[in-house]
Amino acid sequence: MPADRPSNERSAGLAVAPQQHEAVTDRAGGPGPEDVEPCGNETLDRILTGTVTIVPFLALGVVAWQVWTRLLGWSDLVVFAVMYVTTGLGVTVGYHRLFTHRSFRTTPAVRAVLAVLGSAALEGPVTAWVADHRKHHAFSDRPGDPHSPHVDHGGGVRGTLRGLFHAHVGWLFLHTDRGSKRRYARDLLDDPIVQAVDRTYVVWVLASLAVPFGLGWAIGGTLATALTGLLWGGGVRLLLLHHVTFSINSLCHVFGRRPFRTSDESRNLGWLALASFGESWHNNHHAFPTSAAHGHGRRQLDPSAAVIRALERVGLAWDVVRVDERRRSAKLAAS
Repeated sequence: MPADRPSNERSAGLAVAPQQHEAVTDRAGGPGPEDVEPCGNETLDRILTGTVTIVPFLALGVVAWQVWTRLLGWSDLVVFAVMYVTTGLGVTVGYHRLFTHRSFRTTPAVRAVLAVLGSAALEGPVTAWVADHRKHHAFSDRPGDPHSPHVDHGGGVRGTLRGLFHAHVGWLFLHTDRGSKRRYARDLLDDPIVQAVDRTYVVWVLASLAVPFGLGWAIGGTLATALTGLLWGGGVRLLLLHHVTFSINSLCHVFGRRPFRTSDESRNLGWLALASFGESWHNNHHAFPTSAAHGHGRRQLDPSAAVIRALERVGLAWDVVRVDERRRSAKLAAS
């Protein structure tokens, strides 16, 4: 039967393993050195991060030239759609709702598939992603949050713009507030499936580029369609998917509605819901972090929740966390 877990923001947001729950949540005050994941080679990390950030923009320039010189091929759009949807759901259903917040349980095979698809989105290995996001919930919009637009960026328009830039992409180049894996993701360090996928992360990165090349070749039958498949299913897909994900950290903490009372500045942005697969109902998510559905009701589009429901119907997901109307109403009433 589906579970309805308590929504205490600190414990539910972290979704840490039971044995580490007390160590993470019972400490008073702000973050300490033990909260931060050390970086082995900051220069290399910044170079790789810059490459992954800049190359998709270069791909966009090639796309603009391609569209200018000839009509876009239908095979390019098919490859883009396949890659965007599969890797995007790998992040939202896999990295976020399954591994970070444990909003449902599933089989080892599905866990492995979601971990691989999320890795193919090039947003970092599973364990590191989860540690950062759990730390974000533990210190949301307070000192210790890895990517808050509201901490130490100054006031006024300039401070807001600096905060948005930091939350959107600037934090990726810093290592002073990254979540410690041992503190925030110890359960995943003990997970053989997750660790196997993390160890082979480079393989899935390369596969995320090889697959669109192969799809373009299979659909169009020429080297040209294979290369444009790589362009659209690789570079353009990464550009859009990354910046939609980054927008949850930046835009969804500055703009939008706050229907629920939370201790942070999380907000709902409805126009971003489809592209983010339901992640932009961000105030809903911070109000009820472990809920498998971020959109509440039919008017709040949430494709990720629909995927989880589909898995549940065929017996591949269970213990799906849901928030009943009574709990939602109580939090609305308190706002």
